[in-house]
Amino acid sequence: MTPDSERAPGGDVEAPAIDPRRPIPLYFQLKTYLLQQILSGRYGNSDRLPTEHELCERFGASRTPVHRALAELAEEGVILRRRRHGTFVNPHWISRHSDRPELRVLVPEGPWQRQMRENVEEHVRINVASVALPDLHQALTRAIAEARGPDLALIDSVWVAEFTAAGFLAPIAELDAEWVAREYEPDFLEPFVAESRRGGGPVAVPAEADVAGLWYRRSALEDAGVDPPTTWDELRRAGEALRRGSGRALPLVMPGGSRAGETTTYCLLGLLASNGVAVLDGAGVTLDSGAAVEALELLRGLVEAEVMSADAVAYEWDRPIGLLARGRASMAFGGSYDAQALAAHTGSSLSGVWEEFGFTAIPAGPSGPAASLAGGMVWVIPRQASHAALAMRELARLVSPEACATMSLRTGQIPPRHSAVARVAPESPLLSVTAGMLGSAMVRPATSSYARVSAQLQTTLESVLTGALAPEAAASRGAELIAAITGLPVASRT
Repeated sequence: MTPDSERAPGGDVEAPAIDPRRPIPLYFQLKTYLLQQILSGRYGNSDRLPTEHELCERFGASRTPVHRALAELAEEGVILRRRRHGTFVNPHWISRHSDRPELRVLVPEGPWQRQMRENVEEHVRINVASVALPDLHQALTRAIAEARGPDLALIDSVWVAEFTAAGFLAPIAELDAEWVAREYEPDFLEPFVAESRRGGGPVAVPAEADVAGLWYRRSALEDAGVDPPTTWDELRRAGEALRRGSGRALPLVMPGGSRAGETTTYCLLGLLASNGVAVLDGAGVTLDSGAAVEALELLRGLVEAEVMSADAVAYEWDRPIGLLARGRASMAFGGSYDAQALAAHTGSSLSGVWEEFGFTAIPAGPSGPAASLAGGMVWVIPRQASHAALAMRELARLVSPEACATMSLRTGQIPPRHSAVARVAPESPLLSVTAGMLGSAMVRPATSSYARVSAQLQTTLESVLTGALAPEAAASRGAELIAAITGLPVASRT
């Protein structure tokens, strides 16, 4: 067996971890070594350990002492051995036996676990729970209701109003007022600073941003002899030209009903924004306005002209962008976040996506400019956090300009800081375009009843696309129901 030396953080070489000349049995030396590595954080929660073969090669040992060391650690509950998958640290054991602070984090599935591990301080243990995005709201509310809320959570920005009204969120300035004044206020992008401010200060910190818009296949528009549309009239003409010449491909697709959930709401709100409609404003509920009816009439007209299919009401949230990626659609309402899905569907990089597809603001209606809707995910620290100060310190690392820029180039999402945008825009045409759209973007309605408002908007759109209600009747009924949900009056129609 060849002695193995470990390098200390300062660079000095420590004494050999395993020495065959010592009287202590080799299996016990190896067992002790692995245990120390786990307790020191070298292998964290659910991390995979080296295989028996790898350990044999590393230490020049036979299989017998290596097998016994791992077997005893498994019997003691330190590690979990999974057939055909490997050996992993038992997260339940490590949480009971480590003196290092453990930061409990809740995130949606995606790139967030990797970001945590790349940016959290080495001495901090992190216990990251990831759930599917549709389950995230329920997972957080249930955890808080059961008094086991995380120290740090990543949520949809539109939930901030609801969670603040419920008293769930700790004000960020109470945890680090200096950081808020030095970094948050001057460098984070509007409209997210305003959206996250409650009671004079932020209760959330943006992690990334996205905008609603129109994706299109460049070759399809070129073949049809049309440019990317900038107005509703141009959108109609482009759709009709594509219908005549695109073969079996649908000219335009979008998520159109409750099966697509919040993605439907996001696209509808973006289209309403392009005609100057905010759904909720200082006067009350504005879905019954003439401008809102015009937007619904546009969509119904596109269905009647066979530019768009009423089947959109049955689409899952990711079906429209999948149709575009496979060449079965030429244009799609969606979000900048769809760049990742396009890359996955086409097997290309984000730069390759931009060569094949374009993305632009939602075309302008007669009562509004070409516009977009801004959304994104935000970090929050629940009042229940066991390590709120530690969570704040790690949060500052997660949203540093360097971390935001790295994450943005990896995912195609807009970084939430001016300094990070300045770093990524020269490197990514996609990010240069999408970040530039934020200036004309609205945000989703800030209401503690947002989930029910969103569901009603989905129902309103379904009724228009299927022809169950005329656009004016659908807008009127939707406005009345949203007024009942929020307690706000229906604004007089203009």
